[in-house]
Amino acid sequence: MIPTLVFDLETIPDATGLRRLNPQWADLPDAELIEAALVARRESHGNDFLPLHLQQVAVVGCAFRDDQGFRVKTIGQADDPEATLLSGFFKTIGYYTPTLVSWNGSGFDLPVLHYRSLIHGVAAPRYWDTGEDDREFRYNNYLNRYHTRHIDLMDVLAKFNARANAPLDQLAKLCGFPGKLDMDGGQVWRAWHAGEREHVRNYCETDVVNTWLVYCRYRLIKGELDATSYAAELKLVHDTLSAIDAPHWQEFLSAWNYV
Repeated sequence: MIPTLVFDLETIPDATGLRRLNPQWADLPDAELIEAALVARRESHGNDFLPLHLQQVAVVGCAFRDDQGFRVKTIGQADDPEATLLSGFFKTIGYYTPTLVSWNGSGFDLPVLHYRSLIHGVAAPRYWDTGEDDREFRYNNYLNRYHTRHIDLMDVLAKFNARANAPLDQLAKLCGFPGKLDMDGGQVWRAWHAGEREHVRNYCETDVVNTWLVYCRYRLIKGELDATSYAAELKLVHDTLSAIDAPHWQEFLSAWNYV
């Protein structure tokens, strides 16, 4: 079995970068600086979504499936430096060469990882390889949008048509999966700043499991899984999560229409 790594990021505004690019805010505490940046963004763009290069990675959530089973976790610890999280993610790719699966990874998560790795100087030769080191990567690599080492489910299901994109939360719920529970991406910064870091990490974990479940359904309609294999994959996830004594997984399982 080729390992599969489902990933998702939670990001917060990059206070250090904002301070460097806006000397007029240099003396402000982080929270005030970020609020000033969000206000300026709303005034200039009508929303407070900062550019991708100013999105600091706070959490990297992963669901991993290989011959050993199914696992879900967030990389590192809540107080780890951003560079440590980036390095941990890319080391996993370097070691396993997994198939990457995401929801909007091409439009958000991977560009953020690219920019933030550049800022911190985090090397990831396996990820960036397009055939220079491994000839097979010339024809199937992580960077080409239409190759399959990275599958952006949102992109594929929308036939690479941004007007047809669907939200993961809604599509997961329509498929009978839990979807988002009590948080969305727009609430991450304030929850993180309020000290609810484990809550944010737990939220990210549930997002990658939703993505994995939708990916299993995608593999069913694609014919890669038959009905029996598909049911076995869902049972594996359900059994794995049931064995973890954590409130967010109990809530997730309660919201799942699993039969």
